[in-house]
Parts: sequence; structure tokens; C-alpha cells
Amino acid sequence: MALLSKDQITAADDRKWEDVPVPEWGGTVRLLGMSGTERNAYQSSLVVLGHDGKPQRMNMADQLAKLVAKCLVGEDYERLFTDKEVKALGAKNGAVLERLGKIAQRLSGLRKEDMEDAEGKSEPTPSDASTTG
Repeated sequence: MALLSKDQITAADDRKWEDVPVPEWGGTVRLLGMSGTERNAYQSSLVVLGHDGKPQRMNMADQLAKLVAKCLVGEDYERLFTDKEVKALGAKNGAVLERLGKIAQRLSGLRKEDMEDAEGKSEPTPSDASTTG
């Protein structure tokens, strides 16, 4: 198999999405898995750093709404809620947010089993393929 170029990698449409019926809201929503940058920002938003720069505690305030807001998109795949609008989304039915959050986690590879699978599938590079002398 040929190695991919930078252009091929950046052009690849690799983010998963799913349309989800939400009868409580009277329709269907689209969830798009987070990009690497969005996922890092989400995960960082859950950690409170101390004065020494070390993690002190988890910030679980509106964590479901933060997750869903990062993934909830329109037909154009643009986010419907900005980070500043998370509180408005957080005011919605918690059961709905939980249901959507589970789907958003799956699409973004955030479930514990997704992370374990990724770790288990990592294989070392064969030493005979080294390009260094």
C-alpha cells in the first residue's frame, strides 16, 4: 500500500456523523464527531489547573452540554451552538443530553472502550524498516 501524502491526508473526509431523532425536541439533529483540535479543547475544558500548572480537579459543570455543543451541527456541518452558548443547551432535558452525549462520545472516539481499542491496536514499527543509518 502506498504512503499517503499530506494533501491526501488533509483532503480525506474522515469524520463520522449521525442523524439522531429527538422526539422531545420535535425532530432530528445531526451529530458530527469532533476533530482532534475540538476533542483536545473539550478534554482541556474538563480539567482545572492549579497555580503550579498541575491538574487539581475535574470541572464537570455542563460537561454533557459542552460535549453535545461541540458535535451538534446543521446540514452544512457547522456547529449550531458556540462554546459561549453551552449554558442554553445545558438547560435542556438531561436525559436527551445524555443520549446525545453517548453518541457524540462514540463518534469522537471518547468512550473508554474506544481508547482501549486504540491502545491495543498500536503496533511497533518493524526495526528492519528503519530509514536511519
